This record gives sequence, structure tokens and C-alpha cells, in this order.
Amino acid sequence: MTFEEARAAFPVLERYAYLNAGSVGPLSQRTHDALVEAERDELLYGRAAWPYFERMLEARGRLRAALAAEIGVEVELMSLTTSTTEGCRIVLAGLGLGPDDEVVTTDAEHFGLLGPLRVSGARVRVAEVRNRPAGEALETILAEVGPHTKLVAVSHVLWINGHVLPMDELRAAVSVPILVDGAQSVGAIPVEAAPFDFYTVSGQKWLCGPAPSGGLYVRDPERLVVSLPSYFSQARYEPDGRFEPRDGAQRFDPGWIPVPYLEALLAALAELPEWRFERSRQTAERCRELLLELGCDVVTEPGHSNLVSWRWEGDTHAAASALGENRVHIRDLPGTGLLRASCGYWTSEDDLTRLGAALERSAR
Repeated sequence: MTFEEARAAFPVLERYAYLNAGSVGPLSQRTHDALVEAERDELLYGRAAWPYFERMLEARGRLRAALAAEIGVEVELMSLTTSTTEGCRIVLAGLGLGPDDEVVTTDAEHFGLLGPLRVSGARVRVAEVRNRPAGEALETILAEVGPHTKLVAVSHVLWINGHVLPMDELRAAVSVPILVDGAQSVGAIPVEAAPFDFYTVSGQKWLCGPAPSGGLYVRDPERLVVSLPSYFSQARYEPDGRFEPRDGAQRFDPGWIPVPYLEALLAALAELPEWRFERSRQTAERCRELLLELGCDVVTEPGHSNLVSWRWEGDTHAAASALGENRVHIRDLPGTGLLRASCGYWTSEDDLTRLGAALERSAR
């Protein structure tokens, strides 16, 4: 697949500079068609016959394998979820943490992780990495790890500034389990999740799948309690609710995912080009250089992920909305004074030029 062919797969790119995959990625024609075709089958043939359930189970199996391959783990250790937030909830509910336990996180996390941490029952220790150089992140996180630490829960890529945390070094430095929020990493940068205890996947962001969709990797399913069971969690159950969990990470599947969503995410995964990581990194660096040339106060350091953030004087929501009216989609980060561009493998030089021109108009 060439770059031109990759761009042509996304109809939205004919009209917009789409720089917000960090929130939700663009939808390709193939992905849309897969969703519509599956919904059409439901309309014409119903959702109650056994062949429909067979198709649903078969699609779940194919998607489980495809997501496992994307992050380099065994298929038996992959659960299907609807979001990274749901994956975080499953892990935090299953760990059985209490007030004598501590969890270490950072001050640059999304509420999708922070919310489940707060209600987990554990004390939350926050490493202040947001306003520090990226090279200080590891030592700052490790400074919060102590004798009562039961879990380290952090994002692989920080959604605030796009900095990539040194996850391999963190894994080598701590003996406690690590929960990795992969919302801004899977599909954006190469990911090998096997060394970590838990790793969440977002399907609708960098993988350009339907919303909601995602996954959860659990390295040792036997060590995590099934605290949020669904019908898909059990192999058999008793009238009083006692049940035998399914093998592997299937026991953590939270419930029904519509077949159209399964087929759509499978279609999205099937058309990801092999060169996507290299291309998106080059584009992100070019975006960063352009913003600096425009005099923007860029907070993202070079050589990190596909996210580029910069400070904005004034109302960031109004600025992002104004860019949207000029057919440039970016994200404002509420409460931070930051704007953020997401550079995917589909991003062109013209997209970045349009971003720069729209920013200049907004600054006048």
C-alpha cells in the first residue's frame, strides 16, 4: 500500500486535515462498509438464529487473535473490551486493593485510568512528570515506589504531551505488577506488551476502528479475580451464581459487543500499512518543527510519539473550534492551556500547512 492509497482509504481526508486520532481516528471506507454490511445482515436475517451466534463467536475469536498479534502477546491472554477505560476498571476491580495498599501513577494520566484508581480503595501516589523533562520521568516515578506499592499504573504515551515513558526500564526497575494504559500507544508506536502484567488497547483511536472497541492483555489470568463477570466470563454456572471461569483472559470479557463493531475493527486492523510507525513519526516531527517556526510554545520534546502539544494564550476550546470551522481537526486539552495535534500515517504535508495557516488566522 502506498501513502496515496492509504490516504484515499479515508473519505474524510478529502475535506479535512484530520489531526485528532488521539481522541478518535478517522474511519476508512472499508471499515465503514464492513460495519454497514454486518448491520444489513442483522436487519435482513435477524439476531436470534444459531448461525448468527456462531458468526458472533467466530468474529470474537478472530478479533482476539488480531489484537493479540498487534501487541505481540498470546491470543489466550487477550480479552475483548469496549475501551481502555473498561480495561482499567477490570484490572483495578480484580486486584482487591485496600487502604493499606499504594498505587503509583503520574500527573499526566487520563481520567479513564485515574477514575478507576481513585475508587480502587488504595492510596494513590502521584509522580509529577508533566512539567519535567521527559528524561526525568523514570526517576520521578521510581521515587514514589515504596514498600506498600502494589501496582504501578501509567500510560505508555502521555496524552497531555505525547511523551513516551521508558516502559522497559520501568519494568526492569520494579517488581510489582504494572498496568499500562495503551490508549495513545497501540497503533501509534510499536508495542510489545508481553513483559507487562496488564496492557489496555483502544480500537477507535490509532487503530481507526469503531467506537467503542478495544482489548485488555492479562499476563497471568489466574492471579486476577473476575470481579466484573459477564455471561462471556463463565464456562458453566450454578443456580446460586457460582461459576467456572473460562480459560485465559476470556474470563474478563465484559459482555456483548455488536457483531458490526467486531467486523469493523477487524477490517480496520487488516488495512494497517507496515510502514505506518515510521511515517507517522516523521510527520509528527515535521508538525513540531512547523509549530516552532510559527513561534508556538511547543511542550512536546522531539523523538517521542505521534502527539504534539503546544501552549495557547486564550481559550483553547474556542481555538480548537475555530480550527474545526476551517476544516482542521485538533484537540484542546481542558484545564491545561494546551492544544494538541495527532499525526497519523495518513497525515500529509498539506494537512500540516493547513494547520499552520489556520493557527495564524486564529492568532490575529
